[in-house]
Amino acid sequence: MEQRLSIVTLGVHDLAKSRKFYEALGWRAANMKSEGVAFFQLGGIALALYGRADLAKDAGVPDSAPGFSGISLAHNVRDKAEADAVIAHAVKSGGRLVKRAHDTFWGGYSGYFADPDGHLWEVAWNPFFPLDAKGAISLPA
Repeated sequence: MEQRLSIVTLGVHDLAKSRKFYEALGWRAANMKSEGVAFFQLGGIALALYGRADLAKDAGVPDSAPGFSGISLAHNVRDKAEADAVIAHAVKSGGRLVKRAHDTFWGGYSGYFADPDGHLWEVAWNPFFPLDAKGAISLPA
């Protein structure tokens, strides 16, 4: 299997509300006529928003109660001030502050917000993962 992540799909309770939240962050939904799903192009991958119950049904698993799912999504930034600004914008757009950004034990700066369905987003400045001009990280070889 090639090392590749193509699409991250988030199961959401209210597709219109979730789409509005991500659009309020400044993201543009793809211009596709796909009922029941919204796609956002994120560099070389895509984010899909799909009804939570339908996603569980598609995967053949029960739609369990929301809670910590053991996963977070990360948005890396170029400096500490940008991390604070991104988190503040997410909260203003309808997200929930989970953890204020702070200096971390690993030498960076990081905080968390949750989207309207509770999906965790870490916003981090990591001096060891510099961003290129397009915002892509480069892991050390």
